[in-house]
Amino acid sequence: MYTVCLVEDEVSLSNLIKTYLEKEGYEVIQFFKGKDALDYVGNNTNLWILDIMLGDDVTGYDVIKEIRKKDELVPVIFTSARDKDIDKIIGLEMGSDDYIAKPYSTKELILRVNKLITRIYKDKDAKEIIYDSYVIDLNKRVARENDQEIKLTTLEFDLLLLFLNNKNKSFSRDEILKNIWGDDYFGSDRAVDDLVRRLRKKMSKLNVSTIYGYGYRLS
Repeated sequence: MYTVCLVEDEVSLSNLIKTYLEKEGYEVIQFFKGKDALDYVGNNTNLWILDIMLGDDVTGYDVIKEIRKKDELVPVIFTSARDKDIDKIIGLEMGSDDYIAKPYSTKELILRVNKLITRIYKDKDAKEIIYDSYVIDLNKRVARENDQEIKLTTLEFDLLLLFLNNKNKSFSRDEILKNIWGDDYFGSDRAVDDLVRRLRKKMSKLNVSTIYGYGYRLS
């Protein structure tokens, strides 16, 4: 479950947004004062919704400054009754990911939240990689095609992941040796050619190109 911190001093609006977010499956932590939000910064949070103008001396700008000191990646959506370009620009310059002007549709806000959560966290939550007709299960470390398991050795699977996580990147034989066998491997780099050959044989739809005199690349 993803956690959303909602900083909004309009209690009725905050409660409405909280209801909609919880229906979408989010855990919602509400703050009605900027100071309380500042005190919470640093705790585990997946997304912040910040109203710029709050009821105390702390603004949404103050809160995002503190957020970005501790976490440069957590997504932040600014909300404001002041629909001015300068507010949007300032918000973006301070590290917000989105800006929505009041009054806004609660459903629109939820759509923006879902979009950001998907964009930021989908790769972290991915447990499968799809390539052509292959499905690679990262947890079980198996590859399948049409529900049929492809028998891969540990080294073959490690090489497959190296290629899939770095598509269109060229790897020298030495780089593959270090990534798959480790820095303490002292054998011939022909082991790389043999491993690639075996992987190609078992998964013929992998578009692994040979870069002559250098190494390999998956595209």
